Amino acid sequence: MNIVIFGPPGAGKGTQSKFIVQKYNIHQLSTGDLLRNEIKNGTDLGNKISSIMNAGELVSDKIVSDLIEKFISNENYKNRIIFDGYPRTLTQAKNLDILLNKYKQKIDIVLKLNVSLETIKKRILERKSIEKRADDNEEIAIKRFNTYEQSSAPVLDYYRQSKLLKVINGENSISQINDEISGLIDGI
Repeated sequence: MNIVIFGPPGAGKGTQSKFIVQKYNIHQLSTGDLLRNEIKNGTDLGNKISSIMNAGELVSDKIVSDLIEKFISNENYKNRIIFDGYPRTLTQAKNLDILLNKYKQKIDIVLKLNVSLETIKKRILERKSIEKRADDNEEIAIKRFNTYEQSSAPVLDYYRQSKLLKVINGENSISQINDEISGLIDGI
């Protein structure tokens, strides 16, 4: 079973991904983690990624796609992945389908945590007081929320047309969201 999880920053994707990983014994694929691991391991690609990121630029879809292919081609992860933070664009979504097909896999369900901007602002401020993350402030939260809403719309439409998209009320408690996600996944 391969899952994609969507939601704006602060929606609880990380919390829900951890729950899904533990309950269903699958592996979380975070593009940010893949990029950081390459840098940490000091590979040639990692050095290239580091210089791109240090210049304030975005890592190309090609590099990200290569890292994702390396992950999904690993037999240990076959049909046992939750994609967190990917795909972000329609091009990436179509490319992911091609890569999964190449390795005889597919996306089984796409989960979207639906959360209002007001809730996001509240959660970000709570998270800031607990985790002390520098990027957690209201202005950045609003900008990231709006960017997410605009950029994710075509990707969500793509998955809606494929009948894979399931929208979850992200305003509920963590345990209520866990229960709703479990019911959707168990129903596959």
